[in-house]
Amino acid sequence: MTYLLFALGLVALLVGGEFLVRGASGLARRMNLSPMVIGLTVVGFGTSAPELLVSVQAALAGQPGLAIGNVLGSNIANILLILGTSAAIAALVIPLRSVWRDLGIMLLATAMVWFMLLDGTISRFDGIVLVFGLIGFLASAFLLGEPEVPDEDAVPSSLPLAIVMTLGGLVALVIGARLLVDSASEIARTFGVSEAVIGLTVVAVGTSLPELATSVIAALRRQTDIAVGNVIGSNIFNVLAILGITALISPIPADPRFASVDMVWVAGASVLLVAMAFGLRGVPRWAGFALLATYAVYVGLTAL
Repeated sequence: MTYLLFALGLVALLVGGEFLVRGASGLARRMNLSPMVIGLTVVGFGTSAPELLVSVQAALAGQPGLAIGNVLGSNIANILLILGTSAAIAALVIPLRSVWRDLGIMLLATAMVWFMLLDGTISRFDGIVLVFGLIGFLASAFLLGEPEVPDEDAVPSSLPLAIVMTLGGLVALVIGARLLVDSASEIARTFGVSEAVIGLTVVAVGTSLPELATSVIAALRRQTDIAVGNVIGSNIFNVLAILGITALISPIPADPRFASVDMVWVAGASVLLVAMAFGLRGVPRWAGFALLATYAVYVGLTAL
């Protein structure tokens, strides 16, 4: 039964990713918005749903500190693992003219959280600041985004169908991620893998599986705007929305290692993405493999 649930979770991720990419492309066309804007907002926020659920549940259960590790780990995985995997499949083009503002917001949000972590807690006031930052990001994305027309054959024929496909894809991604994480954890235990290793690999990557599935499907379909926008948008939402909302529910105490160790990796990965956007205008395949190797180093050091 465990292996069946694992297979069902994998299928749900693949189907959900395909539906979400097609639906998001349809929304972009029918609403006269660029695929990058949809990737940054609808897809980015939707694929961050597992992180939001985990963080809010942790706060309500009196364990809000889990939210920080969840967000920081996901942001590192988004750039190193997900963009790395997507670029290894097909070189990604980053439309700098459309995304430079959002890259700046990602860096600013990262710097804000790093500063907030220095005093050992993310307070409710910090949460208010982050949520207002989220509102500003959404406003800038929709008001300043430039319209583009995606491939006519790659999108649904009507707005209602595009909305249904997008929502259906999001639901399938969340369900698939949950099935895959739970079943993979159980399989790992049967082989004697320690809880620590499971937490660092299966569970940490598990909440990023929707981003991975969506970006890989987008890369395979050569819709790199959605693949890149998904990762940038997800990283912004993880910081501004998830930490912001969680801090409003309960102030988040922070282990000193978050500011001294993990934030260094988050900031380094973010700066690396910006450097590739400006210097390479994208993520070539060789850079994708380099990102994957860097992620392997991060996981290895964290497991020590």
